[in-house]
Amino acid sequence: MSSRLVVIGEIARPHGLRGEMRVTPLTDRPERFEGVTECVLWDQARDTRERCRITAARRQGAAILVSVAGCDTIEAASALVGRLFALPEDEALPLPPGRFYPWQLEGCRVSTEDGRDVGRVARIEQSPAQDLWVVADGERERLIPAVAEIVVEVDLAAGRVVIRPPDGLLDL
Repeated sequence: MSSRLVVIGEIARPHGLRGEMRVTPLTDRPERFEGVTECVLWDQARDTRERCRITAARRQGAAILVSVAGCDTIEAASALVGRLFALPEDEALPLPPGRFYPWQLEGCRVSTEDGRDVGRVARIEQSPAQDLWVVADGERERLIPAVAEIVVEVDLAAGRVVIRPPDGLLDL
């Protein structure tokens, strides 16, 4: 199983008495659940991963109601609240040109337009306004807002990101 996972939903709560779960989609394409039969139930806190089989999925408003093989009581569904539905990265949906998944940036070298090396993308942190790219250079970490005014170019094939930081951003 691929070690890198792409999260597509989070179990919010049980739904009904027969093990069905209400899932908050964490994908731009929630209809994706209807075509998935095998996935990984990921407990991020404990970093446990177990394969599971989705036996049914249907939309209910903004949520998805999901049934999983072997989960047929409200107690079993309750025990899974907070777990993530994920797929190995090689099963992620292809994105249109110019778009990328945040995890694809990890390890990319970051530099300014004038060639100053800033470091490598260590991880992505979510914030209410926009994603923040944590860029580490071995000595310190800098938070780079993922906005068009700052991010000039992303070249995944070359593993490179070019930024135009406003005055003082790299000094924080």
